[in-house]
Amino acid sequence: MFHKNAQPYIKNPERFLEDVFYAANMEIHRYRNVHNLSETPRITVVACLIQHNIAFWAYCDDSRLYWMYDGQILAHTRDHSRIESLIAQDKADPSERATHPDRNKLFNCLGATNMPIVELSRRVNLQVGDVMPLCSEGLWSMLPDHVLAKQLLGSTIVGAVPVSTALGIVGKSSDNVTARVMARGNDPNMDDSSPSIFTHALSMDSLTTTIQVPRLGAIDAADCFTDADIERGIAGIRGAI
Repeated sequence: MFHKNAQPYIKNPERFLEDVFYAANMEIHRYRNVHNLSETPRITVVACLIQHNIAFWAYCDDSRLYWMYDGQILAHTRDHSRIESLIAQDKADPSERATHPDRNKLFNCLGATNMPIVELSRRVNLQVGDVMPLCSEGLWSMLPDHVLAKQLLGSTIVGAVPVSTALGIVGKSSDNVTARVMARGNDPNMDDSSPSIFTHALSMDSLTTTIQVPRLGAIDAADCFTDADIERGIAGIRGAI
């Protein structure tokens, strides 16, 4: 979808992120149908789009994006969880996040029977030195926010991410650990010798996925979603909203 819409950039980033999430949700349900699963996999997701030095992000569930500068956390996404809802209503104290009995109850994700609620950020102008890690609950639940911020400040980005994920995995109760980090240019902590990837240089068939769904044509046509089907589905979702 990015290759198709970035001509040469995304004209409406917020709508694009919503459409990507809706399309992913449809693909998850297709995966269930193809594999005859008894239940649809539930997926947590966070995504960030950066263009023209402006960051836009969106998320569902409890995967997080942090916005950091000089070892300080400027902002981060708020989990779609029962405990965060209680805190917002002043029915629970923030200190209860790690101990509250409802801390693991989530109400929003991809793959559920209800359509996902895609929460969008405000537009953020990036400055030199800004760092944005995106990570799963398996990492942030094991590392306090200040430890994660310190880890990303004290090392190159390339070196810090494997160390941080390793620290998360060390915890016996740690869940799946996934992390990606972006740092705004000319930061002395950035490793200029590390490999770089430029999206405009990628070929249309260079993208991969870890969800091994049979290719279109390898399954019955009735089970396939074409690009046109996905676009109609997204249009239908927007009409219902």
